[in-house]
Order: sequence, then C-alpha cells, then structure tokens
Amino acid sequence: MSEIKKILVPVDFSPASPVLVSYAKDLGQKLEAEIHLIYVVRSLAYFGGFYVPHTSIHKFEEEIVKGAEKKMNDFVDEYFEDYPVKTHILTGDAAEEIINFAQKEGFDLILMGTHGRKGLDKVIFGSVAERVVKGAPCPVLTINPYRKKA
Repeated sequence: MSEIKKILVPVDFSPASPVLVSYAKDLGQKLEAEIHLIYVVRSLAYFGGFYVPHTSIHKFEEEIVKGAEKKMNDFVDEYFEDYPVKTHILTGDAAEEIINFAQKEGFDLILMGTHGRKGLDKVIFGSVAERVVKGAPCPVLTINPYRKKA
C-alpha cells in the first residue's frame, strides 16, 4: 500500500458535509496527512443553450464563487479551527473537477460523502461520488452520512 500524505475532501455545504469532518481529521492525524477541502461551483456555461447575455452569466458566476469562498471560510472556522487545512474553490462539473484536481495535484486519497440518491433524483442529478470512484486517479473512501452509527 502506498503512503497517504495528501487527502482531498470534496464538500458541498449540505448537512452531510460536517459528517465528513471527523473522518477527515482522524485520518489526517493518524496518517500525518495534509487535508485539502474542495468545493466545485457548477459552471453556468452548462446552461449556455438558453439566451442570457454572456456578461450576465459571467458576473453571476463570479458572485457565486465569492459566496462559495465565504461559505468555505465559515465551514473551516466552524469545523477545522484546531486542524490546518487548505481550501480550493473550482468552477465546472463537480465530478470532472474533483478527478482532474486530484490527478493534477497528486492526491493519495479522496474522502467524500454520498447522498444516497435513488430513482429519478439519481437519473436527474447523477452521482458525483459514483463518477469520482470510477474516474479517480487514487483510492476513494466514500461515507454515507445518513447511515446511523452503530
């Protein structure tokens, strides 16, 4: 088994995100690994088929990124005050950006939550975790944040 020194933790600021904190901290401490949090803002270029002036989309996307940066800072202040983490805000498709970032930055492990979507929700929204597991350049540890602890 290769050494794990860099762990990537994608968060979406949903109620599931704080559940990942204890896992990330425990693994980080035990493995003496860096923890990197990542949030991916959905690129509004995805909606490019609709008529909206390009400058409006770009400006709105900039505001969303600023809001995500503030939300990330608040998340770190609340949950990682006692543990050093690095943060990253990216724009694009969540699964693609997580996979590309993990590869580009040489992460050893991705720790992420699942939402457990089923049926129509899964068809419409897809599964970011599933796509990351299939395409990641490193092992992926998934946590079901809704499963009751034994």
